[in-house]
Amino acid sequence: MLFDEYRLGPLRLRNRMVRAATFEKRADEDGHVTDSLVELYTGLARGGSGLIITGSALVHPSGRYLRKMLSAHSDIYIEGLSRIPEAVHLEGGLAALQIDHGGRQCSALMLGGQSPLGPSAVHDPVTGATPRAMEDHEIWEMVDAFASAALRARLAGFDALELQASRGYLISSFLSPHTNRRDDYWGGDTARRWHFMEETMKAIRQAAGDDFPVIVKLNAYDHIEGGLLPDESVRMAQMAEDLGAAAVEISGGMRESSRSDLTPEDREVHYARAGALFRQRLFIPVILTGGFRSRRDMEDALERGEADLIGLSRALIREPDLPVLMKGGKERADCDGCSECLRFSRLKKTACPKTME
Repeated sequence: MLFDEYRLGPLRLRNRMVRAATFEKRADEDGHVTDSLVELYTGLARGGSGLIITGSALVHPSGRYLRKMLSAHSDIYIEGLSRIPEAVHLEGGLAALQIDHGGRQCSALMLGGQSPLGPSAVHDPVTGATPRAMEDHEIWEMVDAFASAALRARLAGFDALELQASRGYLISSFLSPHTNRRDDYWGGDTARRWHFMEETMKAIRQAAGDDFPVIVKLNAYDHIEGGLLPDESVRMAQMAEDLGAAAVEISGGMRESSRSDLTPEDREVHYARAGALFRQRLFIPVILTGGFRSRRDMEDALERGEADLIGLSRALIREPDLPVLMKGGKERADCDGCSECLRFSRLKKTACPKTME
């Protein structure tokens, strides 16, 4: 099953292996695409992934949370962004742009001393900052920012879009009862916490068209007391489906959360049980991401009905050609899951330190 072609909306993927969004640290300081970034995506496409999702592209300057992030918050970025799908298409692949706003997980250092934004003033122990609760007009401004970035993705030639609504960033913080303590249109019960996502998806449809596939990345678990759990998250996934989402990718956690609630059987392949629940409740494809390193685990997840597509991040940092290698018979990725590749502040660019010269 892993190497069968797969239809994702209007897209025909050459296999079921998806390069999940991974911060590259290869844009320039202003967020423009560089030759190094194009080289990275050329290698990933040549390596055989069925769909390649980029690292997060910034939708608004107030959402910057890392140096050398891609940017999509102005039309000046369209020409540079177009180099990524062009390179991927030349190698027979498909590319989706992930768009994001860091929300409460931004540090003041990245924002020129300004306070980060969030739905509510809930202290973030990682950054040490308490975000400023957004006013109504600011929320609508961010809805428009996501929609404008989506249009730029389409104009740049991407095949699809992914909305980063997981991992504690802005959309995720509106969805989570831990970080959204509002009692207005934008917060309260599940339906009201969903409104920011709902308005954003509607605005994206209006800006970029109904035929532009939108993947939604959601937390199954926030891994924090009072946070999202799968029963509520899957209801949100159903609402995304009702709004025309092409697929849902399952993720989990935020910067301040622990992973202590993962059971032993989850610790290599994360969220398998949540994947089964989502697949039971949804009619659109489910991308299961987190911990996959062996071909057998990937095949098992597909056969057991825990996923339609397999998302890979760290394994492809070390071996961007892993899909080709596995199709040729390789059973297990060289990646051992140490996550040293994700220590962004220590590395000049995202890469496996064990293979760097």
